Amino acid sequence: MSNITPEAAPGRGHVVMRSVMTVPVIVQRFIDKAPAAGADAICLDLEDSVPPAEKAAARPLARKAIETMPRSAFALYVRVNGYGTGLTEDDLAAVVRPGLDAIVLSMADSAPKIADLDAHLGRLENEHGIEAGHVAIVPLLETAKGIMEAYDICRASPRITAAIFGAEDFATDMAVKRTNTGEEILWARSMVAVACRAAGIVAIDTPDPNYSDESHLRREMALAKSLGYSGKLCIHPTQVQIANELFSPAEDEIAEARAIVETFERDGLAKGLAAIAVEGKMIDTPIYWRARRLVEWAEATRP
Repeated sequence: MSNITPEAAPGRGHVVMRSVMTVPVIVQRFIDKAPAAGADAICLDLEDSVPPAEKAAARPLARKAIETMPRSAFALYVRVNGYGTGLTEDDLAAVVRPGLDAIVLSMADSAPKIADLDAHLGRLENEHGIEAGHVAIVPLLETAKGIMEAYDICRASPRITAAIFGAEDFATDMAVKRTNTGEEILWARSMVAVACRAAGIVAIDTPDPNYSDESHLRREMALAKSLGYSGKLCIHPTQVQIANELFSPAEDEIAEARAIVETFERDGLAKGLAAIAVEGKMIDTPIYWRARRLVEWAEATRP
């Protein structure tokens, strides 16, 4: 018999994050409209969209949104300022409350910082009566150092469910100009996707400032998907709709994957074979696991 079992499957289980829509907490009408966007997660932003002079005033607005936002199927995240700003601990103290599902850590660039965040979240969960370990961590990898440390960061805490690539800050850190082709970010973008896969977490692609050019957005998201990304950080509801579509498996892909899984389990695994021929094509264990992951992903994205 083959020694391959479901427990040994890479990528077993899925956290659905096809679309993570970031919302500036200082604009109330955006918060009011956010639940209707259909995103898998809403991320209340305390970082880039909040001017320095308004950082302190933004914190209670984020806490109020956590406490009052009508909830449906979406998860609720908060993006906090990175440790280099000196603002992180005050951000966390304000927003770690019941109803919060994850912290997005800006400028994540080392595993020790993730470990510190993990411990801090544990103390705040205990203080506010939140189940231990409930609040997840999503590192935002957007510096040269963060990219080079990506794998260690992605596996630095059991709280980590996903990581996000941030192209704009990465390009700034590298002192390179952003272009429409994206060649200047391709290596780093690929690196983050590989690091996420190696760590067994979800890879979320960089936000795109262009929200009105649908053909551009579809090309960019298709490229991200081909690199191994499972979702997109979105800044506009239009992007959410496209991300939910493109990062969901197509019906013909699902049907083909189901057929591969059923055939391989019946004619391969059940008979102790690690490869079988089906209609002139060789189906082996990597193809089987790829198909199985797609089926699991499809089931996870169903309403």
